[in-house]
Amino acid sequence: MSACVPTSAAQPAHGPRPQQPHAPPPRKKFRVSGADVSASIAVFLIALPLSLGIALATGAPLQAGLVAAAVGGLVAGRFGGAPLQVSGPAAGLTVVTAELIQRYGWRTTCAITVLAGVAQIGLGCLRVARTALAVSPAVVHGMLAGIGVTIAAAQLHIVLGGTPQSSVTANLGALPAQLADLHPAALSVSALTLGILVLWPRIPGRAGRVVRTVPAPLVAVTAATALSGLAALSVAKVDLPSWRTHALAGLPEGPALGLVAAVLTITLVCSVQSLLGAVAVDKLTAKRTDAEERVGRSDLDRELRGQGVANMVSGALGGLPIAGVAVRSVANVRAGAVSRNSTMLHGVWVVAASLLLVPVLEKIPLASLAALVMFVGAQMVSINHIRTVTRHREVLVYAATTLAVVFLGVLEGVAAGIAVAVAVALHRLARTRITCEEDSEGVHHVHVRGQLTFLAVPRLSRCLHHVPQRAHAVVELDGSFMDHAAYETLQSWLDAHAAQGGSAEVTGRGGQRITEPAATAHCGCRPWTPWRNHQCDTPQEPPRAARPEQHRLAKGISAFQQNTAPRVRGELARLAREGQRPAQLFLTCADSRVVTSMITSSGPGDLFVVRNVGNLVPLPGAESGDDSVAAAIEYAVDVLKVKSITVCGHSGCGAMQALLNTPPTGAQTPLKRWLRHGLPSLERMAEQTAEAADQPLGATGQPLGATSRPLGAAEQALRGMPRLAGRAPADAVEQLCLTNVVQQLEHLRAHEAVSRRLAEGSLELHGMYFHVGEAQAYLLAEGTDGAEEGKETGGTARPGQAPDEVFSQVPPAHPVEV
Repeated sequence: MSACVPTSAAQPAHGPRPQQPHAPPPRKKFRVSGADVSASIAVFLIALPLSLGIALATGAPLQAGLVAAAVGGLVAGRFGGAPLQVSGPAAGLTVVTAELIQRYGWRTTCAITVLAGVAQIGLGCLRVARTALAVSPAVVHGMLAGIGVTIAAAQLHIVLGGTPQSSVTANLGALPAQLADLHPAALSVSALTLGILVLWPRIPGRAGRVVRTVPAPLVAVTAATALSGLAALSVAKVDLPSWRTHALAGLPEGPALGLVAAVLTITLVCSVQSLLGAVAVDKLTAKRTDAEERVGRSDLDRELRGQGVANMVSGALGGLPIAGVAVRSVANVRAGAVSRNSTMLHGVWVVAASLLLVPVLEKIPLASLAALVMFVGAQMVSINHIRTVTRHREVLVYAATTLAVVFLGVLEGVAAGIAVAVAVALHRLARTRITCEEDSEGVHHVHVRGQLTFLAVPRLSRCLHHVPQRAHAVVELDGSFMDHAAYETLQSWLDAHAAQGGSAEVTGRGGQRITEPAATAHCGCRPWTPWRNHQCDTPQEPPRAARPEQHRLAKGISAFQQNTAPRVRGELARLAREGQRPAQLFLTCADSRVVTSMITSSGPGDLFVVRNVGNLVPLPGAESGDDSVAAAIEYAVDVLKVKSITVCGHSGCGAMQALLNTPPTGAQTPLKRWLRHGLPSLERMAEQTAEAADQPLGATGQPLGATSRPLGAAEQALRGMPRLAGRAPADAVEQLCLTNVVQQLEHLRAHEAVSRRLAEGSLELHGMYFHVGEAQAYLLAEGTDGAEEGKETGGTARPGQAPDEVFSQVPPAHPVEV
């Protein structure tokens, strides 16, 4: 919370420089984690054969694959916004690049790559990265599947010992002749490569876990190279010309319209693949629990700019187009990488191999690389993706995109897929099925399947008027949207049906929320509707005499089983297997208005919660201690190994009101005996008030007589007391609530387990205040236990006490993890 203030004080010429209290912290020394080193080696072993194979598949010089892999590691790794995503030549760019090389030549293709990089930088500066994710996943998966089919069809000819044709149809047409003219040497090398790629990840048992640490592509290519060498097979091998003759980018030559279309195609494919890959890497890293340090979420705009810089450099140096590569990124995450150093180191290893291992690389058979690329292309037609799009009824979009990419081209295929996706969306919006049936109990069920718009109003009205008067009806809306016309029609019928003595209820199938116009929505607490216990803008409908209301608890359980349980069952099953591993102990009041999961945005397994009247932490000791709270603290700190403890008070606390208003005399009820643990908070507030009244200070916290103005009575009363940033406590109860949070944090430090972990530096304590009426959370400012906070806030520290405890608002734009 302290600010950095420049200083003009002269520094001594000799001797150590005095420590400046507000100087910026010293820079951390550059350090490469061992996990990053091992991960970079694993990624390098995968990237080396794949880069050569993709260069072979595109018809580019083989060095171009190595250049792109090195630049993808060093440049995209340094400037990109996804620290753990590995970039390089991607299989998804093979078809596009091969077509450009055939049409414009290699030097112009490099120039197109440079221009595509410039376009990516421009898009990143315009902050449109999130917009690219609006493309339907069915279109993206269909595009990748079409590219995969094209790659597999072309590389199959090399696997069989022949030469690929220029298109998928030509490759399929030439396949019978190729099968009749097999080359046994190339076929044997390819079969060995494919067999290892398929079987290596499936080796069972402990031996399988050990051998799988070596990447399958490396094993497959090494085995094929050994076979061709030992058996002296007559097969074509990698031929790396001298780097002195390596072709760099030249001025683009060709029709302007065609070049613009080529640049747009490279930009689109590279950007979408990289952004989707960054999102996928975020999901993988979020599931990791063994990382040394937390890896932040990807900055997609920065990632787009970083990919643009990498493509500019790669194209200028004569390399292939670059994009985020899923295979290498997954390997990087699973190998335990913790920073972008692993990605950059993998680029260093590629540079070293390109310069030092040329004789070894030239022993690799081309048929083995072709088999490797064909295997990768076949994997791009993912069965899981097909199942997903089928479940979401988007298989038509997927199939149309795939076929269009295969037979027309990538850009044409993506355009066709987007067109089909828009047509399907419009069809679903306009097509609504409405049925009405009566069950055996005489209840009329009106089923609305699809989006309820004005186009369906005539059919909805016709079906609703078939419901007899005085009958009970259930209107089941199986959709996610209802426009104003449909809402007015349904609401008018509900009012008329109720006036005629009937009853009706409107439900969403599967617990899905139905979106209503903002002006007509009655309640903003819909997520808590099943158990809310207050009045909304529209009064609750009284229960009908003929159908008595169920017990509230039973109704809530029933709603949970129907709507929530199916969604959380998998996560709860995982927690049941693995046990609870919360990172935080959250100690708060038993007040029913304080919903911990809501105000902390947490779920099952996140918080270890202790609730009691007044969020009190009794001091340890035989006489004053409370074993239930102490046991929970000991269990959370010593057994669960939580990393932080939060004490949360709230506005309008009944326990604090009782402390202020209940006389100490009289019968000692259980509540009075419990509230004695809050007496130190009451005494603390009284002492602070008395001391503040005796210390008239200036507005800057300095004694009067300097350049300061006198404080008013309200300001003096705040000096040295816990308060909210920006305003004074509303009343004595709120002041006591704030003071109580600070006091209970001191009680926590008195517990042996807590003090030990604090001394080790492995535990943090936080204070929090939740204003119920404002729905606003406040956090106790960090650093309030030292003198620096007193300087910043203008407070003066009394002996043995922290200066000023300030609770600061948590803004919506910057969520704070408690």
